[in-house]
Amino acid sequence: MLATEATDLVPVLQTAIGPVVMVSGVGLLLLTMTNRLGRVVDRSRSLAREVREATSDKKAPIQAQLRILKQRAELIRRAIACASFCVLFAAILVISLFVTALVDVDIPWLVATPSILRLACLIASMVYFIRDVNKALVAARIDVGEDWED
Repeated sequence: MLATEATDLVPVLQTAIGPVVMVSGVGLLLLTMTNRLGRVVDRSRSLAREVREATSDKKAPIQAQLRILKQRAELIRRAIACASFCVLFAAILVISLFVTALVDVDIPWLVATPSILRLACLIASMVYFIRDVNKALVAARIDVGEDWED
């Protein structure tokens, strides 16, 4: 049986607010992550120029920094991918809510699956993001050296 009145959809709209708000929040996280990725890429390009011009005894520390930046770029890429999938699953969840309401069927897995997947992707994204922050601190300690401890 199909939902026949717009008022039948009001509870669905109320339920859909949560995932839609989450999309907005994750959008801000994505903005932060893409900015971090841009900084990593810019720093990598700068160090790549330096390593080409450096003498052989100066190359090792620069190459160490480049290795860390490569690891950071990969972590940020994964965080961005997971956050993007979170948004995708939130959109699928909203669509699922409306479809189940419009056709008046109760299919719990159709609502639960994208909801669980979006939260799992958000968690994974945050784990990768935290790992990137920790890598950045390791790189800063290496770069600054003993002065960092004071």
